[in-house]
Amino acid sequence: VQLQASGGGLVQAGGSLRLSCAASGFIFGTYAMGWFRQAPGKEREFVAAISWNGGNMAYADSVKGRFTISRDNAKNTVYLQMNSLKPEDTAVYYCAARREMSVVVVSYNYWGQGTQVTVSS
Repeated sequence: VQLQASGGGLVQAGGSLRLSCAASGFIFGTYAMGWFRQAPGKEREFVAAISWNGGNMAYADSVKGRFTISRDNAKNTVYLQMNSLKPEDTAVYYCAARREMSVVVVSYNYWGQGTQVTVSS
């Protein structure tokens, strides 16, 4: 199983980034996907999740209305569109997979390597 996250970078506050996570080694279209983030000195936290068919999504309160999770099962890829970025969004962002959609970090079976997002003020 491989989850390859990309799209991170340095952006000014108010800007946008789109993260991608390319999956391989499992039947992507049968798994829910999630995005999580971990800032220095803090625990990994839930950001967004999407069900296997894209019909159900969940967001952390801190990103609701600014971030959008989506997926393309034909491309085995999940995305996180991040708009109106704030300095407090600075973190390493990880994608993860599990059978059923969940907001619980430790419930996810497969994890990617993470991509750094830095938002300057």
